[in-house]
Amino acid sequence: MTKYIYNALIPKQSTQFTVFSFCARASDIIDFAQIDRIGRQEDGALTGFQRPQVANHIDEIRAYLSKDEAVLPNSVVVAFTSGVTVSKTPNTGVATVTIDVDEHTKGFIVDGQQRLTALSGLPDKKFEVFVSAILCGSEEELRKQFILINNTRPLPKTLIYELLPSVSGLPHRLSSRSTAAELVERLNYSKESSLYGQINQHTNPKGLIKDTVVQKLIMNSLNGGALRELSSAPDSKIQQFKILSNFFSAVQKTFPSAWLDHTPRTSRLLHGVGIMSMGYVMEHLYSISNSTNEQKFQTGLEKLIKHCTWTEGHWEFGYENKRPWNGLQFVPRDYLELSQHLIRLLKS
Repeated sequence: MTKYIYNALIPKQSTQFTVFSFCARASDIIDFAQIDRIGRQEDGALTGFQRPQVANHIDEIRAYLSKDEAVLPNSVVVAFTSGVTVSKTPNTGVATVTIDVDEHTKGFIVDGQQRLTALSGLPDKKFEVFVSAILCGSEEELRKQFILINNTRPLPKTLIYELLPSVSGLPHRLSSRSTAAELVERLNYSKESSLYGQINQHTNPKGLIKDTVVQKLIMNSLNGGALRELSSAPDSKIQQFKILSNFFSAVQKTFPSAWLDHTPRTSRLLHGVGIMSMGYVMEHLYSISNSTNEQKFQTGLEKLIKHCTWTEGHWEFGYENKRPWNGLQFVPRDYLELSQHLIRLLKS
């Protein structure tokens, strides 16, 4: 076991968490902390939280730091859940911090991974950086701090949203999206889902359907649609998952030639405008049958087959309003126009 000892400053902040700052060489930080990249286990469980590296950005930072006059006033933020002892000197705000390192007790880089990676490519440079550290009681609390620290910076929102289901106690503007994010996660990683592996997320970049589109569909329904109605059921999460999975199973069986072997560029059914319009169609079919049955969804959707031009031709919206199949975009005007057109067809 390796041991690192630092003199640290202890600011007066939270009574719940210990926060301290010290200086350390980049090579030492890389030894006592790790970059835990976001991913999925075989069963779909979320692991890690950090976004992928940005190679060009790292190269730019490294080119600057290789210069003799380079400075780096920004600190690297590290979170620990164990392996750290803080011995405070009374009434001074100073402490001795001991970090015991083995493969099970490393800290986690919360902020500054690109800077640290850049420095790791300069092994001969004796360069120290500021380290701001926090002791967290659990991995959930660590992820929460990661979200709160990075949410005000240009971190991809899709990464934040994918982490939300694993964290509680967040501000309302984030927690209100958590239910939608949890449903998207289950739709994408449950083998019982008709959308299994088809949603594009940080942990599934090969997915074709944008996770933010599916989230928008879900949030609309949670605000005043089928999912809101089902939220009062004792097994609400199961029922909400069931209606979404059953409906999109019916969509895929009704329009196989517009779904299979297509991308959002080659079929507007897989595009944001198609997914959102299908969400409104789901609401209509549920409202007239009060059923989440896949076959009933498919029976309703089959009435639309001859009217849909997902991959070629033109949409005939009436009153000389004719739109090319690929002229519809993921903007409210277009997906609302398409959904209203499809619902009018169902009603007629």
